[in-house]
Amino acid sequence: MAPDVTVIGGGPAGSIASALLARGGARVRLLERDTFPRYHVGESVATSCRSIIELAGALDEIASRGYTVKEGLLLRWGGERDWVVDWPEIFGADAQTSWQVDRADFDDVLLRNAAKQGVEVVEGARARRVRFEDGRAAGVDWTHDGQEHSADADFVIDASGRSGLLSVRHFQDRRPHDVFRNVAIWGYWHGGDLLPRTPKGGINVVSSPEGWYWVIPLAGDVFSLGFVTHQDNFLKRRKDYPDTRAMLLDLVQESDTVRGLTARGVFQGEVRVEQDFSYAADSFCGPGYFLAGDSACFLDPLLSTGVHLAMYSGMLAAASVLAVDDGDVSEEEARAFYESLYRNAYGRMFSMVAGFYEQYRGKNTYFWLAQRLARGRYPELVRRHDATTPFRSAEGSAAFAAITAGVADLDDAGRAGGAAPIGGQILAAAVAQRSMEGDPYDEATGLSLVTSPRLGIERTQQPAQS
Repeated sequence: MAPDVTVIGGGPAGSIASALLARGGARVRLLERDTFPRYHVGESVATSCRSIIELAGALDEIASRGYTVKEGLLLRWGGERDWVVDWPEIFGADAQTSWQVDRADFDDVLLRNAAKQGVEVVEGARARRVRFEDGRAAGVDWTHDGQEHSADADFVIDASGRSGLLSVRHFQDRRPHDVFRNVAIWGYWHGGDLLPRTPKGGINVVSSPEGWYWVIPLAGDVFSLGFVTHQDNFLKRRKDYPDTRAMLLDLVQESDTVRGLTARGVFQGEVRVEQDFSYAADSFCGPGYFLAGDSACFLDPLLSTGVHLAMYSGMLAAASVLAVDDGDVSEEEARAFYESLYRNAYGRMFSMVAGFYEQYRGKNTYFWLAQRLARGRYPELVRRHDATTPFRSAEGSAAFAAITAGVADLDDAGRAGGAAPIGGQILAAAVAQRSMEGDPYDEATGLSLVTSPRLGIERTQQPAQS
């Protein structure tokens, strides 16, 4: 009998999970607090998302929206020359591209796609609590149009974002990372430029002594521009300005690079400010429930990983539910699979971003870290496509590209041993917070994701790689 699943939240994590579950035969109800379309920041989408969107049945619609096509990124970080991450150059002519999107439109397309796949979408529904019976999630209570509602569920997927229905309000087990107590301030310009050598449609990331800037080219010659800095610095500087508009415009002028990129642009007027405090819940899943996207963890937006982590976790949650329903794995194994892969993905990104925030030691230091985090799986790509670059630097470049594009996580999910822990203490800050009984990696290393003929999890006897 097909499982009943209630999904809380209609952002990328919830919409993707819902659509994939419905396509797999589950009965799905999605509860979304807002009415779409609604504004959301986070316009830069990793290339990994393209495969997941296609799996959910929304690729043609997304590709037709006219978003800026994205083929990589350029970082002007510290004193070294620009770091260019060009996906076609590194991975070859068949490398997948992605987009710089209008999130209000992008998220709306994904939510409508979930409905097209058979999901019951309820907008304006405020989830109040997840009901538990004998320690297992058993349903959700919510309000809609002033009426109280309650429904039983075989599984609950909490994709409620930073509000965190389960991690914040029920378990109270969300832990912030003090090193990333940052604030973002941003706005939009009509007209602008990107740095020379930027890959087609790529994001520019520019460091400064007090933080870093993003410059994202959107459709219609619109540029999203923001600055991220530590909360203490933001609050100290905010006192010097009459409003956030004056503050943002002054911050733009302080950077020779960013000032030049906006020289031909016209500021659009509205300024937004948001705390970007990074955090992770002690556990990402439990009996009858999964935490997907920002409800489980959030990371500083330096490497534009938010949409990737949301969609990746939504796909893993859907695969886990369907695999349990099919009897391919036990629920305990599915939870270990989910916890391990999602925790590894978050830990990879956490480690890379933390490295950038540490004292600057040069590009090769981060490429070396990327090689470790990617388990050394990408040298063969470098030998084919980049024979002129010194081997160690080139290998690191491919690994760095694979991580920032989300490719390394997709690779992990689909191969034997992909859920094994990454060696040493490299993920200690992100992994040590899990509170599952025993080590989830022990049960997950013999499992891998399958997408055909049906999304799910398969068991394999191939040895794990560390």
